[in-house]
Amino acid sequence: MTGYPEAMIPRKLTAKLLALAGFYPVVVVTGPRQAGKTTLCRATFPDKAYVSLEALDSREFAQTDPRGFLAEYRGGAIIDEIQQAPGLASFLQAEVDERPAPGRFILTGSQHFGISQTVSQSLAGRCGILVLLAPDREELVQFPAVPDDLYTLLWQGSYPRIYDRNIPAHQWLADYTATYVQRDVRQVVNVGDLMTFSSFIKLCAGRTAQEINFSALGSDAGVSHNTARAWLSILEASYLIHRLPAWHRNIRKQVVKAPKLHFLDSGLACHLLNIREPEQLRHHPLRGAIFESWVVSELYKAQVHRGEQPNLYHYRESRGVEIDALVDLGDRLWAIEAKSAATIAPDFLKNFEPFAERVRDSGQPAQIENAVVYGGESSQLRSLARIVAWKNVGEILRDRDYKKTR
Repeated sequence: MTGYPEAMIPRKLTAKLLALAGFYPVVVVTGPRQAGKTTLCRATFPDKAYVSLEALDSREFAQTDPRGFLAEYRGGAIIDEIQQAPGLASFLQAEVDERPAPGRFILTGSQHFGISQTVSQSLAGRCGILVLLAPDREELVQFPAVPDDLYTLLWQGSYPRIYDRNIPAHQWLADYTATYVQRDVRQVVNVGDLMTFSSFIKLCAGRTAQEINFSALGSDAGVSHNTARAWLSILEASYLIHRLPAWHRNIRKQVVKAPKLHFLDSGLACHLLNIREPEQLRHHPLRGAIFESWVVSELYKAQVHRGEQPNLYHYRESRGVEIDALVDLGDRLWAIEAKSAATIAPDFLKNFEPFAERVRDSGQPAQIENAVVYGGESSQLRSLARIVAWKNVGEILRDRDYKKTR
């Protein structure tokens, strides 16, 4: 096959992908559909053979004659959607044990359940695993005609096909949602009532940036507490949402320990909420929640696209102090507030000093850096916190500052 499914923009994960391919015989790149996994892998390894197990003939070959299939690619290959032929991994294990040259096989897959099961059973210790999400803003602006307006960007989201093919966001996201529910969910788990599951996803979108209450969520969706928990796990395993855990190390106050639910793509959340244009989002009651989830998503991407496990949390006391996002770097904490307003207000900073006091009282040695990401255009450095314009959210964990904490 020749050509890539969409235009290649430089992706931050490239450096880590090349590094892992330098010492593992197999590297797995997983993440949501349409995040750019295939494009990244084929552009990074242009000389490798490529085969997609989405194609029925290739899938049938890999499933019925795995040894013959792998014999076709003795020199190595990019194998796309590996979860479509889960039995192939066992034969791949024998192949790379016999010839363990680094970087022989690059595997991609969109369903985290399938990939995790395949890797854990057959390729443990023989492969590196990376996650590629939709581009962060610094990557996205390399496409032409990326919106310069906050609410247009939030409404459209970050999936690259929208920008590369100039597909109207509402159309592409509708098709993406339908494909996900009708095909991907059925492949991951047996969901009998797809209409109820679709309603469940929309209810989750209405709860983005909120703490998770499984009983209330299940009740609203008309399913049991356990079903709500299982379905939320499906959304997380598909990289549609992230559960942001509570941070509560040695804090003696009444700290809420429930995780927060965050959609990883603001455009998908807007679509599920039936927000049909950016101006509607600008005045929507969930504007602040969608902005907060976008900020958390940008922080999440900043870490996973370095090949690292995100150290992201939130903090809230039952009465009082709340911090939208904490980045725990061991000897340093980034305390980050997300405010969608375009004008800086004094109450943006009100939680930083009480939170620092809680940390000191707990005996934690961490140094605390404070930042507010807001909907305005100018950044400034104040005595208590950095005020960061939404366009500059990527600066918070910039390489130079981040490495100082490692």
